[in-house]
This record gives sequence, C-alpha cells and structure tokens, in this order.
Amino acid sequence: MKKNVLSLVLAAAMAASLTACGGSGNETAATTAAGTEAAKDSGSEAAKDGGSAAPAADGAVWKIGAIGPLTGGTAIYGNAVINGAQVAVDEINAAGGINGFQIDYKGADDENDAEKSVNAYNSLKDWGMQVLVGTTTSNPCIGVADKSAQDNMFQITPSGSAVECAANPNVFRVCFSDPDQGAASAQYIGEHKLATKIAVIYDSSDVYSSGIYAKFAAEAANQGLEIVAEEAFTADTNKDFTTQLQKAKDAGAELVFLPFYYTEAALVLTQANTMGWDPIFFGCDGMDGILGVENFDTSLAEGLMLLTPFAADATDDLTVNFVTTYKEKFGDTPIQFAADAYDAVYAVKAAIEDAGATPDMSVSDLCEAMKASMVKVSVDGLTGAGMTWNVDGEPSKAPKAVKIENGAYVSMD
Repeated sequence: MKKNVLSLVLAAAMAASLTACGGSGNETAATTAAGTEAAKDSGSEAAKDGGSAAPAADGAVWKIGAIGPLTGGTAIYGNAVINGAQVAVDEINAAGGINGFQIDYKGADDENDAEKSVNAYNSLKDWGMQVLVGTTTSNPCIGVADKSAQDNMFQITPSGSAVECAANPNVFRVCFSDPDQGAASAQYIGEHKLATKIAVIYDSSDVYSSGIYAKFAAEAANQGLEIVAEEAFTADTNKDFTTQLQKAKDAGAELVFLPFYYTEAALVLTQANTMGWDPIFFGCDGMDGILGVENFDTSLAEGLMLLTPFAADATDDLTVNFVTTYKEKFGDTPIQFAADAYDAVYAVKAAIEDAGATPDMSVSDLCEAMKASMVKVSVDGLTGAGMTWNVDGEPSKAPKAVKIENGAYVSMD
C-alpha cells in the first residue's frame, strides 16, 4: 500500500468518513480564481512545443510537464487536460508566477499507450521537468507513476482514476478513484430515487470500468437498489451491445449504469434506440465527451446522466471565467478533464507556495516538500470548493451529477 492511511471516499456521499482525511487543522487556503483576461495570449501549441514563459532575472523557472493522448481515439481527453492546464499556467504566470518564478510548461502525446507514455515522460525529464501533471488515462498513468516514483518526482494526475495510479507516495490525483466513483454513483441513484431496478453493462477488460462496477455492485444493496442484470463486454467485443441490452430490458431494468467511455456509450445509446428501448442511462466521468462523438446522433443522449464534479453551465465566477477563456483559446467547451487539469496546476501552486520551494531545489527535495504540503493545503477549484488531499493522495470533495438537456450539460444539483 502506498501510504499509511486508507484512502477516503467521496465527500458529500460519505461525509462522516472524511473528517480524518482532509489534512491537519492548519490548512493553507488557495483559490484558483485569477485574472483570465491577462492570460489569453499563449495557447496549447506553445505548451506542446515547449512553453513560452519568460524566465526570472536569474533564468530560473518552474518546469511543469503534462502527458495525455493528443491523437487517437481518446484524444478528446488528452487535449482537454493539456489545454485546461495551459489556462491555469497562463493565469498564474500573468499574476507573477509561483513564489515569484514563472512556469515553463510543456505537453506530450502518449496516444493512450503505456509504453509511449513512459517515452513521453523520459522526454520531458530530458527537457528538465520538475513536476508532472499527468498522465491523463489510467493504464499509461500506472506505468509512468512507477517511473516517477523511482525518480521521486512529484506527480499529480488530473484524471487517472484507477486505484493503482496513486499507489506510490509521490502521486496525488484530482479526480475520484474508480471505487469512489462506483460507490458514489450507487449512492446518488439511491438517494435521488432515480430507479430501483438497475442493469449494469461494463468492460471487463478495462481496469477503469471493472473497478467502478465492482464498487457500484457492492454499494447498490445498501441503497435499496436491485441489480437485475450484469452484462460484460471486452475490448474485442465492444461494437455490438444488442445482447446485453436485450437481457437488461427483459430483466425489467429501469436504469442502465454504463461505467465506461463515451465511444462505446454512443453505440449503446444508438442500439437501444434501434430496439425501441428508452431506460434511464447513467455514467461516470468517462462518459464526458459523448456529445463530440463523430457521426453520433446527439439527440439520443437527451436525458443521459453522468457523475462529474464539473458542469460548464455553472454560473459561479470561477467557472464562467474558465469556460469563457477556454472557448476563446481553443474554440470548444471544456469538459471535466480540462477542469481537472486546471485544478491540478493550482494544487501544484498551492503546495509549492506552502512549502516555500524554489526552482533550484532538486527534483527529489521538491517532491518531499510538496508531499508534506499537499496534506495541508486547501484549493477552491472548478471541480470542488475546499479540496483537500490525504496522505494516500486521494482528494476530498463533493460529487455532482449533470444531465444532458437540449444538447448541453445541465447541473442536477
């Protein structure tokens, strides 16, 4: 096990268990609200090509790297992470940097491949990376986390949700772990009385999907939910879901829980429509991005619910400013992965400031200082107010759900 304290679970759904996990009584508050107007001139291309920060007078800068799939089938996630982090970097640099030093930021493509992700990590290390914001997806993150642990480099993954991603003491995460998502989904469905008869379709070949499913199934009974069908598929059988859907329909399912990614989810919704079946569909953060699937009839996603701590339609100033800046820079509405990365950069800032660290520290010394500070800081971010971390690297924040209405995410809370 990574650290000395068991990981906590989601804040709102399990508030009683969080009192021991949010850090000590002398927390350092840090807000991510910043002047986005002053940060509009540099975009993600600068990050991918090596950053554009102006160094301090002595030449010292913070070198922060990021890794994610910028090409391939999961590129929507990687680009969201790289771009979301870029917004935060630009804001921080415009406001004077971290402890008076600017950030030099660089992103790298791993194509959602574990070996390529390690190669990307090594390239960023050669560039001089001191802190890693990444990786984006779970399987690559597990491999890279072992490398960063060997180097004792501080790593915070915005969205690597597999338990193993944060198994090493140098790794923290912004998103919820897979088990936490599974338990919180069951609790949300039960507490909001969305349905009682549940079918689950999951990818048994994927650590993300199977991890969420296992904890969901364990928590369902506590919420008065009856799982009437449990149907698996694998990466080799992820095109035709008619058999799983028919079994769920025949079992009388009122809600179908889909703990996997948006590409397959789009096929499930399309095939359910072809069958003439219209249950409630509920997913997790991997569902975020379904409205951008090529050739998918997005009207079929109307009413789809997903558990996510970020809703782009929120009206608080921090979200409005972030969404506005993101759209202006990148021409798209940010998804949760972008918000996760934005918060990750601000968590890095908070930890460095609390530690009083400077760029001339060794990677290992910087990591040790930031680890000690991460359990003390509190970050008001896009994905949660008053976010804290325990020594296992797990975040404490409240889960939220959104529903797709008229082709857009709408907060259900």
